[in-house]
Amino acid sequence: MAKNSTKVVHVCTNCGFEYSKWQGKCYECGSWNTIEEKVVLPEKAVNPYQRPKINLVENLSTPISKIKADRSGESRYKTGISEFDRAVGGGIVKSSVILLSGEPGIGKSTILLQICKKMTDNKILYVSGEESATQIKLRAERLGVDGENVHLLCETDVDVILAEADALKPDLLIIDSIQTVFSPEISSISGSITQVKTSAMTLINATKKSDMATVIVGHVNKDGAIAGPKVLEHMVDVVLSFEGERTQSYRLIRAAKNRYGSTNEIGVFEMSDAGLEEVTDPSRALLSEKPKNVSGSCTVCILEGSRSILAEVQALVSKTVFPSPKRMSTGVDYNRLSILIAVVEKRLGIFFSTQDVYLNVTGGLRLDEPSSDLGIVMALISAYRDIEIPDNLVAIGEVGLSGEVRSVSFIESRVKEAARLGFRRIVVPHRLAPKLEKLDLEGAEIVPVKSVYDLGKMFASDKA
Repeated sequence: MAKNSTKVVHVCTNCGFEYSKWQGKCYECGSWNTIEEKVVLPEKAVNPYQRPKINLVENLSTPISKIKADRSGESRYKTGISEFDRAVGGGIVKSSVILLSGEPGIGKSTILLQICKKMTDNKILYVSGEESATQIKLRAERLGVDGENVHLLCETDVDVILAEADALKPDLLIIDSIQTVFSPEISSISGSITQVKTSAMTLINATKKSDMATVIVGHVNKDGAIAGPKVLEHMVDVVLSFEGERTQSYRLIRAAKNRYGSTNEIGVFEMSDAGLEEVTDPSRALLSEKPKNVSGSCTVCILEGSRSILAEVQALVSKTVFPSPKRMSTGVDYNRLSILIAVVEKRLGIFFSTQDVYLNVTGGLRLDEPSSDLGIVMALISAYRDIEIPDNLVAIGEVGLSGEVRSVSFIESRVKEAARLGFRRIVVPHRLAPKLEKLDLEGAEIVPVKSVYDLGKMFASDKA
């Protein structure tokens, strides 16, 4: 190949790894059918040993002791949506870049328009590369967004966007979405690895030189990860993921990365005709439709950041008609369910080999914390023996392979949340029971358990 001729490479759109020829699977990230052909323009060779010497009149660096940090509330823009502010750490930091990702139709554009509605004291530039101005206006009217502070620009050229931002000088710049933005200096199409990196870096550099904050909407691939190069997540300051099922009403905003706050906080919303409504008491909302006097239903308590959330776990055990029993779980890891079923079979002698097992977490919530193990085991036993679990009972604890019930963190805040919502029997690991004796639990009873054998005795006494 000639020295100055173009070169053709094949790039994975998921991870950015390059191959010399096309293939069906990317061996770097394991994705299928994500490798696309890309033409690389020739670059002028530069000898690193012959670079021109730069003479500086004064030093560009500054001693860190002379840099003043603004710790007042003026360093953040309040969005007026408390659940969103909670997720980003108290508000949008000036000169910061936020990447907001989520499945199509989950509510990314809706929440951004609602932020425009609430931030009446700030100037906002909303840039859309996917919809026309008329389409956005129709959605804005439905959400009640109106005002002179919100400026709309339907453009995909990053140079035109930054020129408008320089002229308008907004407090908040919204890009919907980064996959539609392109730089005319790059020959590849919009959404390619090079275009996404170049456009994002151009926007980030412009944001860091001003008090303007930028929110970038990012698409996701079929696996749920943010589309484009992984370096995009490293370049921005905050990465927010919109979670939830489109068929469910509840939505969660979770911070996967936050340079200015905790990554443990979440924001809880409920989708309605008027947009996304804040859920300030998610435990009460998730348990509002909990059925009474039904077997296989148990309440658990998980921790999301500094917030304790109570949720309902439902189990259904029925005789199978298949050669091998069926196992399905929604909201709980399938492998974790298999482990807990094996523990119950081995330690309690309750065999599910001829039973189909279905497990569901109501409200679209996902239980990734092991503190829900005890509630899952109780729901499985209750469904198998068709014994009702009291409505005022909540189970908190991790279950080991030996059947022991292990301790969990922040037990005090979990127990207080359960007592606040009216639960009167709180099942906890026996090692944590002495720590709860001095708490004012409004008449709630602490039931310590050492292992799943204690659960077997508890269900035996209830049946008797």
